[in-house]
Amino acid sequence: MLPLELPTLQNWSCHNCGGCCKQHAIEVTREEFERIVKQGWRGQPGFEVGQPIFVWSSGPVWNRRYRLANREDGACVFLDDKGLCRIHSKFGEDAKPLACRIYPYALHPAGKSVTVSLRFSCPSVVANKGRRLVDSQRDLREIERLLVPDDADQTPPPALTSRETLNWKETRLFVAALDEAFATPQGTFLVRLMRALFWVNLVGQSTFDKIRGDRIPEYLDIITSAAEPEVPADLTTLREPSRVGRMNFRLLAGQYARKDTAVEARAGWGGRWRLLKAAIRLSRGRGKVPALQPIFREVPFSQLEQSFGGLPVGAEELFTRYFRVKIQGMHFFGPAYYDVPFVEGFQSLALIVPSILWIARWIAASADRQALTLEDLQQAVTIADHHHGYSPLWGEYSFRSRVRTLARLGDIERLIAWYSR
Repeated sequence: MLPLELPTLQNWSCHNCGGCCKQHAIEVTREEFERIVKQGWRGQPGFEVGQPIFVWSSGPVWNRRYRLANREDGACVFLDDKGLCRIHSKFGEDAKPLACRIYPYALHPAGKSVTVSLRFSCPSVVANKGRRLVDSQRDLREIERLLVPDDADQTPPPALTSRETLNWKETRLFVAALDEAFATPQGTFLVRLMRALFWVNLVGQSTFDKIRGDRIPEYLDIITSAAEPEVPADLTTLREPSRVGRMNFRLLAGQYARKDTAVEARAGWGGRWRLLKAAIRLSRGRGKVPALQPIFREVPFSQLEQSFGGLPVGAEELFTRYFRVKIQGMHFFGPAYYDVPFVEGFQSLALIVPSILWIARWIAASADRQALTLEDLQQAVTIADHHHGYSPLWGEYSFRSRVRTLARLGDIERLIAWYSR
């Protein structure tokens, strides 16, 4: 197997909160389907008459694909009252579907190695709770054996821009430079993010027919040094986001704020109609923000545009760790993120910051507060990262078009500054 690259600054252990078992639709393979049927759950406590174990997920009648059923509250049919998996408790972890076993890990082939990232939709990942990942290598090697194909070292490198693709060694230099941008102690997280955006945008404007191999470190030194004087230490001096930018951002942030579970999927045409009406209200930005899930209360759009007094204590560490885990794991471009190029992938990753801050403001405003707490921010991260890199909508033309529009208008930087004040 290929060597694993672990994010050394991240800890994780499962704390049995049951959140993942209430959010995700778990599709099973034919082998997993048959194994669970043979476990004999019919008639067992917790499996009432009429309670299905599987539901039809996709595929034609002659080749159906199934997922685990959910109860009325959205919880997986195998989640017990203590927040534990019934399959795990009775038959051990190996008996669970692979999708359950690998969460919240994400493994991505990267040339002659496999990078490891994590999903911050798990509250324990957000809080950095548990043991160091280096102490979980035995579990991760087993996941690699099950998940990573034998020919993973033949995976071609992802594109750098829409026009340019380099080899793996050269691509890794850009990833390393991006990680170093957030590892440096110079400036706040937001200033470092702005600087990274500046030179990544320069990469998007460059051609690399003559900048290859040993010349790339020199090129990176030049553009990263050029970014420092271009970003002011006081971000309040930046202009407000444009009107077009704000409209596109509200629609994008609204997608991040949605609740996307089996319960919502069962809502049918009524649920789609509610989403359409919510999208219209978000595009207009007048009146009250539609409550996209129970955690939110309808509050005036204008309330979310006021100053919330800056970032709370702990935000620097959370955002820095989030970005470094995603970057080190290459969890923002290529096959790990809808096959988008490096430049567009980082622009999309940067946009999650104002989206998280917008959601955190909404959480605070729903509790009649006008200042953010670290808990608001942590909860907003779990909501936003539930979708990032996993919801099919993020790979579709409409979402990617919004990212490109905001980048072209120069509004990504303005949105970051605007919602962090």
